[in-house]
Amino acid sequence: MALINKEKIKKLKNKTNEWFNRSIDQHVTLAVTGLSRSGKTAFITSLVNQLINEGNGAQLSFFNPVHQGRFIGAKRVPQKHFNVARFDFDQAMTAFCAEPAVWPEPTHGISELRLAIRYQPEASLLKYATDMATLYLDITDYPGEWLLDLPMMNLSFKAWSAQTCELLNQPPRQAAAADFIEKLQQVDLLQKADEDLLAALSQEYTQLLHHFRYELGLSVIQPGRFILPGELAGAPVLQFIPFPGLELLDNELYQKAGDDTLLGMLKARYQAYKQDVVAKFYKQHFVNFDRQIVLADCLTPLNNGRESFADLQQAIALIMQSYQYGRSGLLSRLFSPKIDRLLFAATKADHVTPEQHPHLVALLNQLIHSTRQELNFEAIDIKTLAIAAVKTTKAGKSLHQGEEVPVIQGRRLSDNQKITVFPGTVPAKLPKAQYWQQMAFNFIAFAPGGLHGAGESLPHVRMDQVLEFLLGDKMA
Repeated sequence: MALINKEKIKKLKNKTNEWFNRSIDQHVTLAVTGLSRSGKTAFITSLVNQLINEGNGAQLSFFNPVHQGRFIGAKRVPQKHFNVARFDFDQAMTAFCAEPAVWPEPTHGISELRLAIRYQPEASLLKYATDMATLYLDITDYPGEWLLDLPMMNLSFKAWSAQTCELLNQPPRQAAAADFIEKLQQVDLLQKADEDLLAALSQEYTQLLHHFRYELGLSVIQPGRFILPGELAGAPVLQFIPFPGLELLDNELYQKAGDDTLLGMLKARYQAYKQDVVAKFYKQHFVNFDRQIVLADCLTPLNNGRESFADLQQAIALIMQSYQYGRSGLLSRLFSPKIDRLLFAATKADHVTPEQHPHLVALLNQLIHSTRQELNFEAIDIKTLAIAAVKTTKAGKSLHQGEEVPVIQGRRLSDNQKITVFPGTVPAKLPKAQYWQQMAFNFIAFAPGGLHGAGESLPHVRMDQVLEFLLGDKMA
C-alpha cells in the first residue's frame, strides 16, 4: 500500500510540476508535421543540433535569446511518454558525420525528444523571480500520412468510399487503378464475408497507395497507416478498401448488412480504424500540441507535374482540418492546450539559388491560401519561410555566354558527383495549364556535406528564424 501511495504522490507531483511549467510559459509541445520526403528527420536533427551546439559555430543571429546574449545552453533530457519511441538523434548525426555523409533514415512512426533550454528572462514576469529560467521543449515527430486520416472521422464508409473512388477514377491515379476498380465491380458486397478475399484486396490497394506515393509522387494517401502501418502491420483493422458504387445500393440494404456479409465486415473494419487507430492517436497526441510546423517540399511536385502539385495542395488542406487552434491563455494552457503559432516551411531552399527563395515562399503561400484565410480569422500567428534544415549547396555566380548567372554547387545525390548548376526558376504563383506545358522543372536532389563530429553545428538556411518564431516569445 505504501508503494502505491508513493507512486500516486510521485505522479501527482509530476503533474503539478507540469501544470506549473505551463502556467508560467516554461513548457512547449512542438508538433513537426510533413509528408514523406519533406525532410522531417533532418529538420528535427538540425533544430536539436543548433540548440545544443550554440556557441560552437551555430549561426543563430536571428534567434533573439542568442543575439541578445541571454541563451545559456540546452541539453537532451528524458521524454515524458515512456511508451513512445525516442527520436534517434544520435543515429541521425552519425549519418551526417559519415564519410561520405548521407541522409539519415526517415522515421516510420511516432517518436519524441525533449530538450531543457536554459536562458536569462528579459521581458516576462520570470525576470523578477529568477536570473535563470528553463524552457522544456517536447518535440513530437510523426508521419504526415497519418494526419491525412483525421478527416475520415467525419465520413461514413459510404462517403469515404465515394470520395476515394472519385480520386481513383481521375488522372494521374486512373491508369494504375483501373484494373483494381474493375475487379471490385465484379464483387458481390452482400456475399458471405471472406477474410482471405478482403486481405488480398486490401493488399492490392496498399500496393496502389505505395505506387501513388513513391512512384507518382502524390500526397493524398488514405488510409495513411496502410503505407506506414507501424505496429499494426498485418492487423485486420488495416484490411479494408474503398468500394465503388455504394451510392447506388439500396439504403436499407446498406444499413442492415450484417457483420457476416462482406459489406458488413468492410463497414465494421472502417469504423474500427476510425475509433481504435485514428481517434486514439488524436486523443493521445494532437490535443497536447502548442506549436506546429508544417514542412512542405514544393520542388519535387514541381518536377512531377501539374497533377502532383495539385495533389500536394489538397493534402495540405486535409492536414490543416485536423487541428484545433486558438490563442493560448492561462486556462487554455493548463487544461486544453491549443496551437497558437503555426509555421509553414518550404523545405530544400538550398536546392535553388537564393534569389528564388521569395518565389518559393510565394508559391507556398498560394498553396495554403484558403487555409491561411481561415486561420487568420481565428487570430493565429502564422509565418511562412523558405528553409534548409541542413544546407547542402553553396551559392555563387558563373559566366554563361558572357553574362553572370546565379548558380549553386553541391554533391548530386544520385552519384555523389560535385556539380555546379542553375537549377531553374521557381514560379511565384501557382502555374496555369499553359505554363506547365511550356516549362520543364528539373530541380536536383543533393547529398549532405560532411561534419567533423557531432559537436559541430549543421549548416542551415533560416533555422534561427524558425527558432525565433516558435520559441522566441517563450524565452523573452
